[in-house]
Amino acid sequence: MHTVDLNCDLGESFGAYQIGNDEEILDYVTSVNVACGFHAGDPSVMRKTVQLALEKGVKIGAHPGLQDLMGFGRRNIKISPQEAYDIVVYQIGALNGFLQAEGGRMQHVKPHGALYNMAAQNRGLSQAIAEAVYKINPELILFGLSGSELIRAGQSIGLQTASEVFADRTYQNDGSLTSRMEKDALIASDEAAVAQVIRMVKEGKVLSQQGTDVAIMADTICIHGDGAHALSFASHVNKSLRLSEIIIRSFT
Repeated sequence: MHTVDLNCDLGESFGAYQIGNDEEILDYVTSVNVACGFHAGDPSVMRKTVQLALEKGVKIGAHPGLQDLMGFGRRNIKISPQEAYDIVVYQIGALNGFLQAEGGRMQHVKPHGALYNMAAQNRGLSQAIAEAVYKINPELILFGLSGSELIRAGQSIGLQTASEVFADRTYQNDGSLTSRMEKDALIASDEAAVAQVIRMVKEGKVLSQQGTDVAIMADTICIHGDGAHALSFASHVNKSLRLSEIIIRSFT
């Protein structure tokens, strides 16, 4: 039997802006990545998201990103490894405060958006992020793109890592995600997305946009919580995995 974690980015509302269906989507995932205020989220949203996840027994991770509310953390901003280390420590600490206040415990850390993709290819940034996670708590799991520099950095420093794949994204020959600037970055069909996920879990392969099978490790599957049909998609992915005899559960 194949086993996989199902994660979602949550807590991305802030101020008067409501994004996603956080409470409902928690019924279909086993881990959540909570925005820490840089790319999205605010203190009140962080507290509420932590409370909801704890009530539903879903594991919680920090989702640190670049300081870019206007761009939702998806625009590349040139930062040094030291700056990456500092912003990751800062954001993990912020979420950890709410977890401690609510009697919870952090399971993992997953960088967001541009920071995630930059670290996937940049050794210096990936090492800085892994070091930040390790120094805060070496028992935390580092989520990163399957086959990426971030996964290698986490393993080299002694962290448990989780190789992540994406349900609704297309891939390139080198295993990277197709840039969101490209028109074919997202998979529009729920059926096609589910078929891709099941193949990644069961066969360890994904078909790139160039028509080549790329080897991939699927420890955890990301479904985005900010899309127009995120809730129905989460339900569909969860049901389809179970019907394919894939066990969905968190790491701890």
